[in-house]
Amino acid sequence: MMLTRRTVGLVLVGAGACLLADSVLRAQDQAPNRREFSITARDYAFSPERLEVTQDDLVKLTVESGDVAYGFAIDQYKIARRVPPGGKTVIEFRADQAGTWPYYSHMTSDARHAKMRGELVVRRR
Repeated sequence: MMLTRRTVGLVLVGAGACLLADSVLRAQDQAPNRREFSITARDYAFSPERLEVTQDDLVKLTVESGDVAYGFAIDQYKIARRVPPGGKTVIEFRADQAGTWPYYSHMTSDARHAKMRGELVVRRR
């Protein structure tokens, strides 16, 4: 059987299309998810107290104060932000480290800040 240039060209184009489609599908499988959470700080407590994401997710937290000023910190991700009284702060980061990481109020103006705790669970991909 003799292959013509046209047949060889069509075979190569088809193989290239298959490789490209496979690359696109793999990239989609590995693309990070975007996760958004609202956290309320009120009466020296966070709600919710637990957040769960998958490793490499892009995380957006909107932390809102229902009364006084609070802090919000996650040491593992080097996050330490102030939340103004009655205001909100938006924090964005990539959850690239799997594990369970505490979040807390890092303010020291009132001893009740020390009891403000929650946890971010980053599940391995």
